[in-house]
Amino acid sequence: MKRLFAALCVIPIVITALLLSKSTPAGAPSKPPELQIKQEAVNPWNNLKFNNDPGTFRFAIVSDNTGGARAGVFERAIDQLNILQPEFVISVGDLIEGYTTDVNKINKEWTDMAKTIAKLQVPFFYLPGNHDVTNTVMEKQWQEKFGRLYYYFKYKDVLFLMLNSEDDPGKETKGKFGPQQVTEVKKILADNKDVRWTLVFLHTPLWHNKNAAKLRWTEIENALQGRRFTVFAGHEHKYVREIRNGSKFYTFATTGGVSSLRGVPFGEFDHIIWVTMKSDGPVLANLMMEGIFPEDVRKK
Repeated sequence: MKRLFAALCVIPIVITALLLSKSTPAGAPSKPPELQIKQEAVNPWNNLKFNNDPGTFRFAIVSDNTGGARAGVFERAIDQLNILQPEFVISVGDLIEGYTTDVNKINKEWTDMAKTIAKLQVPFFYLPGNHDVTNTVMEKQWQEKFGRLYYYFKYKDVLFLMLNSEDDPGKETKGKFGPQQVTEVKKILADNKDVRWTLVFLHTPLWHNKNAAKLRWTEIENALQGRRFTVFAGHEHKYVREIRNGSKFYTFATTGGVSSLRGVPFGEFDHIIWVTMKSDGPVLANLMMEGIFPEDVRKK
């Protein structure tokens, strides 16, 4: 009996293999199970429920680089993103200094930024900030280089809504949505009402503006009600997390933009935002750039 018990205790896991064999067509070579490990009566692990749900994915967000860019910081962030290997990267705007109508200067700034982003090993999604589309000249340059000023995409049943909060460049108001964008956003939401989550990206956190209704953010926020969603923005160069009507709204600090860098208590730091999209919503980690190093941080 003791020998029988010992034999039963060292039987390898075969459930996964059995499941795979059932789904494998006759004659086709069988695939080995993802996990091959020997279980005993007592094992040196807590459980074998690996965090590998097919619906889970990970991406990164970068925040403001300008308003007084500090040399080399955004470039270092690109190198660090290559170490982290997210599935893709999203910007919340303000990649170049802008605030000019000099086309040559605008082109040079975008050319320099393009050279930096070209080093990234994963897709990069652009979004306009006030420094990127300061005026109608810059807006035209954006459209020539990147096309749409606002757009959306879906990935693994998650809706990514990329908004242009600078819809009226050159005006005194900092941030605004035009009627056409609001109409299109409402249609996108209506056409994708059954997604498992909606992630909203814009540059200026217009919910902080006392004239949010006049600037038409309120219409968009109202259209989001009744679904599970999270909102991300930049612009203010200070990290804030808020909960509005049960949903989380984030305003990010900087990824190279002007900052006093007084630290976490003040929300002033350079960071890369790491997002793990789970079935019950996004999980965020603020990765402080001064703490991300390559594997050869120390050489012998």
